[in-house]
Amino acid sequence: MATEIETGVLRAEIDGSRRTAILGAAATSAAAVVVFAPILYYMVLHWGASQDYSHGFLIAPLSAYFIWERRKKLARTPIEPSWYGLIPLALGALALAIGRLGVEQMSMRTAFVLTLIGLQMLLLGLPMSRVLAFPLCFLFLMVPLPQSLVNVIAFPLQLIAADLAVNTLHFFGLPVLREGNILHLPATRLFVAEACSGLRSLTALGTLGVVFAYFFRKSWLERIVLVASTIPIAVLVNASRVALTGVLTYKWGPDMAAGTIHQTEGFFTFGTAFALLMAEATLLSLLLRTLTRRTKAAT
Repeated sequence: MATEIETGVLRAEIDGSRRTAILGAAATSAAAVVVFAPILYYMVLHWGASQDYSHGFLIAPLSAYFIWERRKKLARTPIEPSWYGLIPLALGALALAIGRLGVEQMSMRTAFVLTLIGLQMLLLGLPMSRVLAFPLCFLFLMVPLPQSLVNVIAFPLQLIAADLAVNTLHFFGLPVLREGNILHLPATRLFVAEACSGLRSLTALGTLGVVFAYFFRKSWLERIVLVASTIPIAVLVNASRVALTGVLTYKWGPDMAAGTIHQTEGFFTFGTAFALLMAEATLLSLLLRTLTRRTKAAT
């Protein structure tokens, strides 16, 4: 009888300390949100102002859902506070300091995510952090890239899109000359601007690829291949959009390169990119199942 009472008291103490640790982690995370509120506020404004990062509004709710989905596993995972949490906290503090000194928004926004990771690791421990790793690291996708880095990435993408579009137009027998990121057609010319670089499709499709791979694929190999393949898919589909714009402009004039028709092309090409990603996922799954069956048959 005494043993049962002692066991019950011990379990109650463990449950109480567990609740305290979880409440402490939640409270410190809320405090971090308050501290970083001005930085987060301008990041949200950035999402609304730039279509390239409009998917940022979905990242935090999805991260919360990923944590909720792990609730049973979290309930079974022991809480073992770890001083290793000081490492991401120190990195977050360093990123915040660099961002403040250099007026660099990405560093300060990244510091927020690093701070959250460090707090969970410090207060809940490494086992819990491993369970929370994906939902917390997923938050990095809500951080917009700095314009200086966007310029470095976007211009090569513009050249790739222009080059592939020219080759496509030549394949169909249409006269076109490329000069940098400008396509010269007989009656007009097309400027492959930064907005047409495919960076928007790349960021959106990359985020969609991560979410799709997480929900519908259990193999890490499939997940990695699918997420990595969003890069060439986005580049190729964007190049096809530029080529389509060139064909329409050649046939019906420069009005085809702007306005509603151009916007409709964007929706169509992104839908095509997603369809290609789904087709690749299906083929990859079939290929891996076939290889698995043959391996088992050989052994």
